[in-house]
Amino acid sequence: MKVLVTGGAGYIGSVVTEELLNGGHEVCVYDSLYKGHRAAVDPRATFLGADLMDTEALRGALKQNQIEAVIHMAADSLVGESVEQPAKYYRNNVVAGLNLLEAIRDCGVRKLVFSSTAATYGEPEKQPIEESDPTNATNPYGETKLAFERALGWYERAYGLRYASLRYFNAAGASARFGESHATETHLIPLVLEAAAGRRPDIQVYGTDYPTRDGTCVRDYIHVVDLARAHVLSLRILDERSAIYNLGCGGEGYSVQEVIDTARAVTEREITARIVPRRPGDPAVLIASAEKIKRELGWEPEFQDLRVIVKSAWDWLSQHPRGYGD
Repeated sequence: MKVLVTGGAGYIGSVVTEELLNGGHEVCVYDSLYKGHRAAVDPRATFLGADLMDTEALRGALKQNQIEAVIHMAADSLVGESVEQPAKYYRNNVVAGLNLLEAIRDCGVRKLVFSSTAATYGEPEKQPIEESDPTNATNPYGETKLAFERALGWYERAYGLRYASLRYFNAAGASARFGESHATETHLIPLVLEAAAGRRPDIQVYGTDYPTRDGTCVRDYIHVVDLARAHVLSLRILDERSAIYNLGCGGEGYSVQEVIDTARAVTEREITARIVPRRPGDPAVLIASAEKIKRELGWEPEFQDLRVIVKSAWDWLSQHPRGYGD
C-alpha cells in the first residue's frame, strides 16, 4: 500500500515509517520539520518538507505518490503548553487536521489512521480504561485530539472515510535506528536517562503520597516499536470498518520509582531523585485496557518488560548523545 505519514520525522512517526517500510509498504513522509528531524526519516521513504496548511503541497504529495492511506501523526502534544497557548493547539491539531481531511477527500483517499491520545479520557472513572469509557478531556491538547476524532466520525458518515483512532498511553523506548529527541523533553524515561547521562542534575518526582504500591504515580508504558506495529495492523481493518483502539500494555503498569530504579540498573549509574510537590491534575494511576485491539487485530506487545524498554532508549541515547545533531 502507498501510505502518507504526516509527522513522520518525529519520534513515533520515524518508527511507524520504518515498520511500514519493513512490511513492504511504500511511504511518503510529510513533515514541516517544525519539531521533527530530517535525519529521523528512513532513507527508503520519500520525504516532502511542507506544512499541513500548504494545501497545494499536500494535494501534490497525495496525487503524485498515488496515496491510498494516510497515517496522521503531525500535532502539538505538550499538555502544559496547550493550557497556556490553546490557540496554537486548535490551529495545529484541529484546523490543520481539517485541511488534511479536505485534501484527502478531494484526492479520493478513503483510509486514515489517527495518532490520538489517552488524554481524550481526562480524569478516568475506573482502571483499566476501556475504549467505551467516557471521554472528558481536561486540557486543550486532549480536547483538540478528541475534536479531530469526532470530525472523523462525521466524515465517515458523510463521505465514507474509514479511520482507526489509536489512543496512545506512554510511548517509550527506541528502535535500533530511531529514538526520542525533543528540544523540550517532558517524558519520564528520557528525562531519567538524561540524568543518568549527566545532562541534568537530577530527576524530579512529583509526589510520593499517592495511593499506589510505592506512593508514586503509576503509568502504562508501551514500547515505540509495538506502538508502530499497531499502526501497520490497523490499516487492515479499514477495508471493513472504522475503529478506536487503546494502545498500552495493560497489566499493573510501572510507577515513577520503578522507572528510576530500572534506569539505575540498566545504566549502572547513580540517578538522583528529588521529591517535589504533586502536580495538579496528575491521576494516581493510568492503565489501558488493550483487549479490544488484541482481540480484533491479533496485536500483542512484544517488548512489555520495563527493563527492555529502558535499555532500548539508553542504547539509542548512548549512540546518539546529541540526538539527531540538528
